[in-house]
Amino acid sequence: MPRPIRAVISLGALAHNLERARAHAGNAGLWAVVKANAYGHGLRRAASALAGADGYALLDFEEAITLRRAGVQKPILLLEGFFNAQDLALVCEHRLTPVVHSMAQIEMLAGTPLAAPIDAYLKINSGMNRLGFTLDDVRPAWNALEANPQVRRVTLMTHFADADGASGVEAQLAWFEEIVAPFPGAPRSLANSAALLRFPETRADWVRPGIMLYGCSPFADRSAIELELEPAMTLESEIIDVQRLAPGERVGYGFSYEAAGEMTVGVVACGYADGYPRHAPSGTPVLVGGVRTRSVGRVSMDMICVDLSGFAGAGIGSRVTLWGRGLPADEVAASAGTLSYELLCALAPRVPVIEAP
Repeated sequence: MPRPIRAVISLGALAHNLERARAHAGNAGLWAVVKANAYGHGLRRAASALAGADGYALLDFEEAITLRRAGVQKPILLLEGFFNAQDLALVCEHRLTPVVHSMAQIEMLAGTPLAAPIDAYLKINSGMNRLGFTLDDVRPAWNALEANPQVRRVTLMTHFADADGASGVEAQLAWFEEIVAPFPGAPRSLANSAALLRFPETRADWVRPGIMLYGCSPFADRSAIELELEPAMTLESEIIDVQRLAPGERVGYGFSYEAAGEMTVGVVACGYADGYPRHAPSGTPVLVGGVRTRSVGRVSMDMICVDLSGFAGAGIGSRVTLWGRGLPADEVAASAGTLSYELLCALAPRVPVIEAP
């Protein structure tokens, strides 16, 4: 028999979450962000379930070409654009829309003949200081794109650094408006998941939801349930052995957990080689047979241990939910001092994936 761990991907949850994003987007076009193998959910699988989106946003040419070869005809946005002049042949051939964030890219575009005009997004650095043009260089960039006959339509975009936090978007939005004031009427794309859910004024012409499509909350203080989102990935396994400990006995590497009294420990077929966070401490929530319990001891490469004290009937073969349906990935991530993004993206290739309606 195969090892009992598996990831169950709910296509219905993906479609539901897309509708929740639509409900917040108003009349804006919607890019479904499917980068990083659709946040670990499988690119083609997720793109199919998210077919109601107006386009797909990702990073890698390989992923973009995969979608085209799968028959996807909708627009595809390259969030980091192209990396050298040779990439532009692929941009043109596969009808991709690159994000342009540097003068080097503009020079490549000007110096490379294309078989047909392309659309482009012009990225504005509104204070995150990661990628994009600032007040001093945006006009030359805009003028160069507008003057290039190979560029058909230019959309202005930015990215918010703290739409999920205390700073919000006010300062960045004001700075963006100042930077793009010379270009009235140009289409705009601003909102990620957090901005879309929290700041209706950021809808603009195109929104770019990511994490909410996969059923997780971008906020530390608002759960996915509150946001009416459904988990798209459930990581499941089983108990493969049981240990009964006397007071003072310890569990796992480093003897990091000591039993305060008699306790029963279940050994679960899941570890950091499967994508479970190695740094998750004792006390991280787990479901056994749908009932909440906690991890004990360090996470191993292939196993974790869970507290079965007081569980009637739990033993070898009992189903365990590591995150997903009934146990939000956000909660597990918070216990491990990370984000649900990391948990989902870290799902290991060795974990079998099962599709569910």
